[in-house]
Amino acid sequence: MTFLKNKGVINDSISDMLTRIRNANLAKKSSVIIPRTKLTVEIAKILEKEGFIENLQQSLESPSILINLKYRSKKVAKTRTKESCITNLKRLSKPGLRIYVNHKKIPRILAGTGIVILSTPSGLMTDREARSQGIGGELICSVW
Repeated sequence: MTFLKNKGVINDSISDMLTRIRNANLAKKSSVIIPRTKLTVEIAKILEKEGFIENLQQSLESPSILINLKYRSKKVAKTRTKESCITNLKRLSKPGLRIYVNHKKIPRILAGTGIVILSTPSGLMTDREARSQGIGGELICSVW
């Protein structure tokens, strides 16, 4: 399995990942290639666990990961269309403005339908996991 080589330097790998997924969803692509970092792999694993993407494939010889996007079939006027499981991805904490919260101030996205991914002392986790463990951290992104 070979993936495309990464071209150029990326300052914010998380924003780059979210933008690539957002663009692939808008273009109704079945998969997207993302440069591999520890953070992007962990975020992709959370998205897979929460049911927003089908799966992710990593290759040891390639500096990128392949994410297979998840769609649900929607019937509109006797025709079937693909509707993405991801409605929106939003970067919350940016390199120029970090946002930290305690477990009481973690935002709820669409009354719990969406998720917030946090970077905590215990690693990356969803808002529900952080609230149940009573720990806060840096808000990475929201997905719904």
